[in-house]
Amino acid sequence: MCVLMPAVVSSNVQQQQIRTTINKHYNPQYRRHRGAKIIKIDLPDLTKEKDDEMSPERMRSKMKEKGLQPPRPWNERNFYISNSGGVFEPYVPPEGDGKLSAVTVEGAKQKLEFVEKKGKSMMAVRKIKSYDDDFTLQDFVQDATEIYKNAHEALMNFRTNKEKLEEFVTEKAYVEMTENAKYKTVSWKFHQSLSPPKVVHARTNSVVSKDNLFAQVTVRFHTQQSLCIYDRFGRKIYGDENLVKDVLEYVVFEKHITEQYGKWRVHHKIIPDWMPASEPIPRTYRKPEPLPDLPDTPEEEDKSSDSSTKPDVAIATA
Repeated sequence: MCVLMPAVVSSNVQQQQIRTTINKHYNPQYRRHRGAKIIKIDLPDLTKEKDDEMSPERMRSKMKEKGLQPPRPWNERNFYISNSGGVFEPYVPPEGDGKLSAVTVEGAKQKLEFVEKKGKSMMAVRKIKSYDDDFTLQDFVQDATEIYKNAHEALMNFRTNKEKLEEFVTEKAYVEMTENAKYKTVSWKFHQSLSPPKVVHARTNSVVSKDNLFAQVTVRFHTQQSLCIYDRFGRKIYGDENLVKDVLEYVVFEKHITEQYGKWRVHHKIIPDWMPASEPIPRTYRKPEPLPDLPDTPEEEDKSSDSSTKPDVAIATA
């Protein structure tokens, strides 16, 4: 006979919950790889003295203990090269250029020398085209003429708008064009071209590094211009606005071809040795104040000193 007593059994059984900590991963296959993920780092001890409070000897010993090299004082500054600052193999104009004809013997010699020196220029033009696909000598001559005109027109108003002049000339040319022109008024006018402008020289060169390339192209201008300069008081000191002169110039244009936003600007003007010197510009000076009249002879000086001391003596004895 079997008797079931569920109530009595359930009341006598005591249930106790047991907690166990399992630190093992459920998949022990990649235990070594999981352990490599943990990087032990040295936490800074905030109770130690700071670097600013350490003496140089103490800091040197701490760095030697950690195997660190002493820091080197670097005094580097960023700088930007916007122009080359000079002329690469400047063009030497032939003597008598603009006056000799190609029919004469000397004119034929000039043509022959120009052809001989044309090889390096063509290689430089090819180098420019490798960086600027749209570069052609025909289009460049037209652009150079406009840059030449705009630069001289901006020079007349450079005191009020310096940024406009800097768009058409380099920093080197800016200093040369504005020298001694701060208190002067410049009146310039372009009339016409006597002969079409042409490229006579081209060179490329690197500055600081081989990847930093500058290109320079020399253009020959034979034009008619008028120039007049006034001083700060409005007096004419050079030239005449109504006088038109024939001008032969060799202008060097430069561009930073490795820069994406580089543009052609006036860089230098070549003045040949055989060209006659220009007239010197008279300078304006402040009129000195008149000096007091001095006696011509020492006897007059003694007489004047005696006459000036006699009244004082007379007054003193009275």
